[in-house]
Amino acid sequence: MPRIPAVPEYEAGFFARLVLRYARRRFGAVPEPFAVALHNRRVFWASLVADAAHEWAPRSLPKRVRELAVYRAATVVGCSWCVDFGAMLQRLDGLDVERLRHIDDYATDPRYDRAERLAIAYADAMTAQPMTVTDDQVAELEAEFGRTGLVELTHAIALENMRGRANHALGITDQGFDAACAVRLGAGR
Repeated sequence: MPRIPAVPEYEAGFFARLVLRYARRRFGAVPEPFAVALHNRRVFWASLVADAAHEWAPRSLPKRVRELAVYRAATVVGCSWCVDFGAMLQRLDGLDVERLRHIDDYATDPRYDRAERLAIAYADAMTAQPMTVTDDQVAELEAEFGRTGLVELTHAIALENMRGRANHALGITDQGFDAACAVRLGAGR
């Protein structure tokens, strides 16, 4: 249960209720961060618009690379909700969620290719406290993905850090969207 309760759907207002109903149809349940954010309607709508833009904008990286890096950031931050929801999104996108169980071994596991290893290592470096990103690492990522891809990857990892830390602070935990959420949290530290 979150530290502050979700706003009940009947108190959400007409347009927000439409969003919550759409989310329930798309995901099988209303994502709790949505319902908690409704305590501040302006933040709710700003987040909704931003999330739609963030879903639309990425086009440079292969989806599997971006989503693995985002998933890794969620596990390192320790956001069980993000891990749960992220695994479901990867499954719905047809990505191999079974290998998420082996993400701690990404550096040597043959399930991960070079591009994925670079992206996951970057997620680790960006999420570490303090950050451990190096010039050499950024140069290697730029050589692999180009500047456009590097910016996209950096943005996706940073966004997941923000989401994961916000959910963790508000006590929002997994909702059971996907069985792959059994992955150990706090990895890579």
